[in-house]
Amino acid sequence: MNRIQKIGASVLYALVLFVPAAWAQSLPDFTGLVADVSPAVVNVSATRTAETMMRNGANAPQLDDDDIPEIFRRYFGQPGAPVQPRDSTSLGTGFIISADGYVLTNHHVIDGADEVVLRLADRRELDAEVVGSDPATDIALLKIEATGLPVVKIGDSDALQPGQWVVAIGSPFGFDHSVTAGVVSATGRPSMDQSQQYVPFIQTDVAINRGNSGGPLLNTAGEVVGINSQIFSNTGGFMGVSFAIPVETAMNSVKQLKSKGYVSRGLLGVRIQDLTRDLARSLGLPRTGGALVFALEPGGAAEKAGVKVRDVILAFDGTELARSSQLPPLVGATEPGSRATLTVYRDGKELQIPVTVGEAERDSSGPAAPANADAAAGNALGIVVEDIAPAQREALGLDDEQGVVIARVVGAPGRRAGLSAGDIVLMVGKTAVATAAQFNAAVKGATPGEPVMLLVRSGQQTQFVAVMPDADD
Repeated sequence: MNRIQKIGASVLYALVLFVPAAWAQSLPDFTGLVADVSPAVVNVSATRTAETMMRNGANAPQLDDDDIPEIFRRYFGQPGAPVQPRDSTSLGTGFIISADGYVLTNHHVIDGADEVVLRLADRRELDAEVVGSDPATDIALLKIEATGLPVVKIGDSDALQPGQWVVAIGSPFGFDHSVTAGVVSATGRPSMDQSQQYVPFIQTDVAINRGNSGGPLLNTAGEVVGINSQIFSNTGGFMGVSFAIPVETAMNSVKQLKSKGYVSRGLLGVRIQDLTRDLARSLGLPRTGGALVFALEPGGAAEKAGVKVRDVILAFDGTELARSSQLPPLVGATEPGSRATLTVYRDGKELQIPVTVGEAERDSSGPAAPANADAAAGNALGIVVEDIAPAQREALGLDDEQGVVIARVVGAPGRRAGLSAGDIVLMVGKTAVATAAQFNAAVKGATPGEPVMLLVRSGQQTQFVAVMPDADD
């Protein structure tokens, strides 16, 4: 090996030693953060008595004779006897937000509990009163009789960015004050549970398991930026996708629970969906952002303001919408009765529509088989529709002005659009259709390569669907 080769080898060896060391030095050290915050984190134990569970419909199960081996029949009673229900206890986490004993956790941790006990970091166990809870944001406010308690610092969840380090402290499977860390994967995620549409969830890869619920999600400054609430899992265990409620959302609920015992939130009275490329094209919209209105609540704030079906809400009070799921949290956080401005796209124009925000309420079956009628012929959309009998129309809550049922999907356009037999078509473009003849007349002029917008009710869901006719249909 010549001198140059020796020098190169020495440099390479030094880099091999230096780079991992440099990487290690750049990683955050959470020991100080954990020491500061842990005293304000509590274990939550919520007990539901057997009597309460029976009163709420949790009937004792019956056992068949074949289910009980002989040895169990001898020692544990005869078959057919009811199994006596037992008290049930669920575990979760919470954190102290004021020195006089207010504690924040998840609604689902204490829901239906007869007794809630908090175990503090100093091992004291204190009974907690449920001041109030809000299922829509999964927030519960508790109160214990104590003073001089350690408290967490509240941070700014709006400032979170994907890639930012975050830390969780909780009690997974009852292991108190367990610490896990990861990064923010995304912000503003919609919930898969429609009852929590008002929460723009923080997605992280922090390990969260049963018992972590209600615990704090912290930034590197040791400030609470979220409340750990959900995981996405095929197994029931952690799989790298966890969700936390932004602390801004939680503290808004806390303020109202303290002042009036419940949470009120704004309501527009619209049903909305995302825009696909084909839907945007059919509306003449140059992009797919915004929230497409497919239904209006009669007498609701939006209808009173002049919003129409097929409008695309591009912004709420100056905040642009990239996805329809962004609208409910914005409206929900708006005080009922206040004024806001909707930026709406309609017929090629942007409109500014002032609206007085309504108030959401505090805390059906799908379509039946189509009525017997003469089936309409297939059309450019590849579907066959039929009229709906009057009795069936009444059962489905349809007026006489709209609604035909899809009897069969016979062509590729309908199948590509996800249409199915039993779906109800309410409108073709801007035209309401109430008979098969009206439907076929409305789609007769469909142009190959130009999407046709249908308003479709499938089960309990109603939304616009863009169907692209084939050139040879």
